[in-house]
Amino acid sequence: MTSNKSTSATRSKGGILASTLITALLLGGCAVGPDYTAPDLQSPPEWRTEDASGLVQTQNATMELSEWWKVLEDPQLDSLMERAVAGNLDLKEARARVRAARARLGISEADLYPSLDASGNLSTGKKSKNAGFDGKERDLYQAGFDAGWEIDIFGGTRRAVEAAGADLEASEADLRDVYVSMLAEIASTYTDVRAYQTRLSVAQANLEEQKETFEIVESRYESGLSDALGVQQARYSLESTRAEIPTLQARLDSSINRLALLLGQQPDTLHAELTERRPIPVPPVSVAVGVPAEALRNRPDIRMAERTLAAKTAEVGVATAELYPKFRLLGSIGLESFAQSSLFETGSQIYSFGPGISWPIFHAGALRRNIDVAEAVQEQYKFRYERTVLNALTEAQSAMTDYAKEQNRRDALEQATLAAREALALAQDKYLNGLVDFSDVLEARRSLLSYEDQLAVSRGAVVDSLIRIYKSMGGGWQTMDAMRQSAEQQSPPDSN
Repeated sequence: MTSNKSTSATRSKGGILASTLITALLLGGCAVGPDYTAPDLQSPPEWRTEDASGLVQTQNATMELSEWWKVLEDPQLDSLMERAVAGNLDLKEARARVRAARARLGISEADLYPSLDASGNLSTGKKSKNAGFDGKERDLYQAGFDAGWEIDIFGGTRRAVEAAGADLEASEADLRDVYVSMLAEIASTYTDVRAYQTRLSVAQANLEEQKETFEIVESRYESGLSDALGVQQARYSLESTRAEIPTLQARLDSSINRLALLLGQQPDTLHAELTERRPIPVPPVSVAVGVPAEALRNRPDIRMAERTLAAKTAEVGVATAELYPKFRLLGSIGLESFAQSSLFETGSQIYSFGPGISWPIFHAGALRRNIDVAEAVQEQYKFRYERTVLNALTEAQSAMTDYAKEQNRRDALEQATLAAREALALAQDKYLNGLVDFSDVLEARRSLLSYEDQLAVSRGAVVDSLIRIYKSMGGGWQTMDAMRQSAEQQSPPDSN
């Protein structure tokens, strides 16, 4: 009779377990919360480039954009780019964020599977005689395995995995965005270096010419051919130009140190390499740019914003799943004995198994408030995504406009510089022949120096605007893996 009752109880438990498993299988495909759908990318059909000389819109500009810095045809810039891939600290930090996100995804995926824990225990104690026990001290030996599995019926764990997967993809897009920004910043800073060197050459050349002019004016004064006013005018013009040189040198040093930082090196490590003055890089005659839709697809920051929105949408499902019951399968098997010698005997075996359920009944609305929070955060990231798209379009259009206008400004400054140089030659000739005062020479030289300096700044600004165009198109990240492999082959392994 006892045997039948035991068998019946076992069958009853088995039925409960089977019923739980069947329910899990039937409902396992469900996942509460909203299903994510990527927003449509809204963009104009083409850029407004009617005033931009040399910009060519094309449907497939990815290949041209992937190594955009090479259009400047500067081997030293190419070398700096390659070294930065291995040494840039922002890149290393971004790679570490990717590894952390990948590990978090693994942690989330582990929650989909059963867990198994081993335990062992030795305790000494006694129980009260007044409670019906013998009051003797005894040792208790225990060893066994505990298993558990939370059946993800309502999809809370799967939504957590979905969120972690989207976060990983967002981290990978962030790495690409850091890479794109790094390439653009190196090229822009390198252009600054060459622009400051050009400006220094202009200032120093003018300084030498002003020294000669000062000597001529002083000689004429001593000969009685001019008054002291001309001498003092020549002197303050000379010293004014001399005063500009230290400022330009300081800015040049700062730009070189900035380049070293971008390469992950200490200050002053690039000064010897960049001591030789070279001209500002010259942009190509024709520049291929993608259409707006292609640019938006290429931009890593938009990809990052979209993947982050996907993660926040999945987190709404995680919060919603907390409203529903949680089903668990629990079990343990082990050994228990008062004597170590009998611990591994058949009579020491213990086990337990069965389903479990927990269901939050009353939490004063906290669970639904959590859903409200998750939905509000999702909405924030939706607006952030839309703003990122608009910012991308604005950056690209502004860079193209700046490129066009700065080219016009450069061309005008080139003509102004030619005219100022001719005016200075005429003024000097007339001064030496006593036809004009030295103030005319002074004004002509001041104008020439100003226009030559502005021209150097403008030529650098044209290149900088072109760099901003390439950055706004998301150019460069396509070569990241290949360049890193090349850098690793040429240098010791990166510990990061």
